[in-house]
Formats: sequence, structure tokens, C-alpha cells
Amino acid sequence: MLKRKNIKESVLFCIAIVILFMFPRPVRLCRFSSIPRQCNVNSQFLSANRHQRPRNSSTTSQQPPKGPSGKLWLTAAAVAIAAGGAGIYTRSQGDTSSTTLDPVTFTNYELISKTPVSSTCSIFNLRPKREGGINAEVYQDAFETGIWSVQFKQPQLQVGRDYTPLPPSMQFSSLDKGNDTSLQFLIRKDGEVSSYLHDLQPGSIVEMRGPQLGLELTPDVQEILFIVGGTGIAPALQGTHTILKCMRPRDETRIHILWANRRREDCLGGRSDTVGSQWSWWSKLYPMNKTIDPGEDIEERRNYVVEQLDELKRLYPKKFTVDYFVDEEKSLIGKDSIMKYINSRAQHPLVGPRKKKLIIISGPDGFVSYLAGPKMWHNGREVQGPLRGILKELNISGWSVWKL
Repeated sequence: MLKRKNIKESVLFCIAIVILFMFPRPVRLCRFSSIPRQCNVNSQFLSANRHQRPRNSSTTSQQPPKGPSGKLWLTAAAVAIAAGGAGIYTRSQGDTSSTTLDPVTFTNYELISKTPVSSTCSIFNLRPKREGGINAEVYQDAFETGIWSVQFKQPQLQVGRDYTPLPPSMQFSSLDKGNDTSLQFLIRKDGEVSSYLHDLQPGSIVEMRGPQLGLELTPDVQEILFIVGGTGIAPALQGTHTILKCMRPRDETRIHILWANRRREDCLGGRSDTVGSQWSWWSKLYPMNKTIDPGEDIEERRNYVVEQLDELKRLYPKKFTVDYFVDEEKSLIGKDSIMKYINSRAQHPLVGPRKKKLIIISGPDGFVSYLAGPKMWHNGREVQGPLRGILKELNISGWSVWKL
């Protein structure tokens, strides 16, 4: 298989050499366009690639110079040399291709399974196409450090998007788990990259690179309020795994999630622990006529993510709680729901070295902007930007805010 690939690449390379030799003109190469989202060295690398792309060219084409009849001989010689060089190059590339997830170069992963959990989302299970790397160690280190993501490439459009792996505790019982080098992702159908991924069949190859650390969770964190929308629940699950399962605090560490979805099916069976419904911010922008069938029994059927959240509630009854908000039911994550939790925790002041309190926002760009203002670009890097939105208006003291 590798030999066939080398021959094919060599032939294509030779054809390109012939064309360039016979018709020398400027060739504009299209570099991969990335969408970095993290404020770290990986984002700097991605941003540098994007900013180096030439936007236009003032170079004009030149006429092929007239040469002696020996030009044909020179062309044949050049093709022969290029073919030999291409063959050696592709063989060396095939022998040294990456087997370990890397933050700079893309690694081939194979789609093992794609399991719908609602009409809008599926869980994707992927593992490296080639075994032999140290992926298990890379994943473990990332999960123990904080909230991280990888970037998938859409090869046709040469664009990419970041996706957050689900924690290992969420291994899907009905999925082919593969082995400890597999990763799972909760992905919606919306967007260019997401639509491309949903069109893939098991056995397809997906290129990804990472990890990209979005937020390091340190041992001094004792309380986290996640405010998330849609598949933004994945970073919340990651953070919960890091704090409660990796760090295993013995004190009264608390994690609370406010999770908003457009449809009930995305959180089917979820029961809130503390709050009721309010008017939806999303419905103000996009009014909906759909209503929930009152005869629908949501207790017997639960979305897979809800099952995992309920399991965390069972394992950590005094440390972990969740509130659900559904757009089609006209419920909202608003000032009242946020302050209800904040005020309830004010009655239990933190003491000792572990007293850091975080509010982490994750979800669509409009969702993040509504709550805390948009992230911004500065010197080629994506930065947090000033705090705005309703969290700015609430002026909550003693809590740090982080946008993912």
C-alpha cells in the first residue's frame, strides 16, 4: 500500500515539474487556514501561519524563454531527477509519519464509530490510524492538567476547528471503545467542519493536532460555576473530571453547571437541582413556535450526556449539581439564575489554601458574548478581552471569569 502511494505521489510530482519547466509562471500556494482558539504557543503557531499567507500578488506571468533544441533533453533529465527525488522523499515521509498526537503536525485518526445521541448531535469515536505512539500518556497528562482541545482539519476547504474530547469516564457502553488511545467527541451538525465530519463513514480518516490547553486547573480551585451552551458541555465534563476524579479533593469542593440547549432532546431526562425557567435570550433573537408535547415521558428516556451527569451527581452528591435550560421551553440562563447560585454559595465562605472560585463560559460565540463579552485578537493571539455582558452588569466579587 505504501509503495503504491509513493509511486502515485512521485508521478504527480513529476507532472508538476514538467508543467513548471515548460510553462514557467508564478504559482500561488494555498496554505492551510486554521481557526486557533487558545491563547498559548500552539495558537501563536497557527496564527503565524495564517498571517504569513499572501493576500495578493503583483507578479506578472512571463513568456517561456526561447531555447535551443537541447531544452527537451534538459526537461527529460529534470523529470528523471525529480522522480527519483520524489520517490525517496515520499518513502522517507511514509516511514516517519506521526503516530502520536502532536500540537504542530496533523496526525491521522480513524473514525471507529459515530453514534447519534439526538437529532442534532452524535458522539464520534476516533483512534490513531497507526499504533505505536505514546497517545495514552499524552491524553492522561492533558486530562490531569485542565481543559484542552484538538483541531480537526476539513481537507476540501482547508479550514479547521477546535473540538473538546470527552473525558475517559464517559466511554460509551454501546460504542466500540477501541483501546486507551481512542478519543470521543460530542459534535453538532452545524458548521462547515462539523457537517463534513457528520458526512464521514466509519473507517474514514480524520486529521487532527493537539493538545491545545485552554485553561489549566490548579489545586487551589475549590469552586467552579460552568455556564455552557450546547456542546459547550464537553469542557465542563472535562473540568469536572480533572477536579473531582484526577485531583480527588477531600474538602468541600463544589462544581455547578448551568447548561442551555435549544431543544429538550439534547438534554432529555435532565432535572434541575436549583432553578426554574425564565425567558430565553436565544428566543429573543430567534423566536420559535415549537412546543413540548406535555404527554411526552422524559423520565424513562434520558440523553446519554444526561445519564453521565446523573452518574456524577450520584458519585459526588455534595460536590456536583446541574441546572438545565431549554430554549424551546423558553427558559433562560439569566441574571437571576446565576445570582441564585452565587448567593447560595456566599453563605459558605471558603477558607484555607483552596479558595479560588471560577466562572467558566463555554458555547457558541453569541452565547459567550451575551454572558461575558467576546474574546478578542491581539498581536496574532486570541485573548480573553474585557469582561462585558450580563456578568459585567452583575459585578460579582470574589469570582474570576474565563471564556473558552
